[in-house]
Amino acid sequence: MIKNILFPVKSQEKTEIKDDNKNNTIKENIKTVFLAIFIALIIRSLFFEPFRIPSGSMYPTLKIGDYLFVSKYTYGYSRYSFPAGLPIFSGRIWYSEPQRGDVVVFRAKNKPNTDFIKRVIGLPGDKIQITDGRLYINDKRVERQETERYIIDEYVEIPEFYHQYEEILPNGKKHPVIEISDHERIVDNTDVFVVPEDSFFMMGDNRDRSDDSRISIGFVPKENLVGKARFIFFSHNDRGEIYKPWTWFRAIRWSRFFKGIY
Repeated sequence: MIKNILFPVKSQEKTEIKDDNKNNTIKENIKTVFLAIFIALIIRSLFFEPFRIPSGSMYPTLKIGDYLFVSKYTYGYSRYSFPAGLPIFSGRIWYSEPQRGDVVVFRAKNKPNTDFIKRVIGLPGDKIQITDGRLYINDKRVERQETERYIIDEYVEIPEFYHQYEEILPNGKKHPVIEISDHERIVDNTDVFVVPEDSFFMMGDNRDRSDDSRISIGFVPKENLVGKARFIFFSHNDRGEIYKPWTWFRAIRWSRFFKGIY
């Protein structure tokens, strides 16, 4: 530090200098905060957005308590790519069609303010039907192979037991599904759904516990797509208590960290 020996700064001038420095510091902090918010909004809107899974409609692929990243650029951009679904423009730009079997976040036509996550089962022009619990696409029954039983014992009062299958879609995409039975619920027998142009038919992997295109969600227009689910970055079960920090460690599902979503 260099001191001014020849021309000492008066006390009033010192105060003014301190005030100016303080004001400059406040201004720089405000600029930094707004810049950070702007960058976060850009990343969230154009590249990746985090989501938390609050329900069990996508078991066993996604569990309650999973936190995942969704790529916003995969299918191009629409108003739902931006916070609060701001109507910046209509339609979809730089569009790339989802593939059958993709796990997708979207907005339903009748619930435009709510994010849903399901699997793409039907593409534009497809005929989709469920008969005795079996999925038919364009009048052909989709193959599946039964695997081990699946038990849900988290976020439930009583453990739930399911049949588990590996389903093989017409494009060769394999993914797990679970169901209680083939004949107990209205979702196991449906009419034929013909997917309209520029729309998609979505289903949850938990076939008997999913409100999807078979029930109230209906067909999903391409404009309502938010992005493709990519990977889980954090996950926890219900074994921990918020007010008991020593229980947090056992609640973390370490094996699901950075697990890809297929």
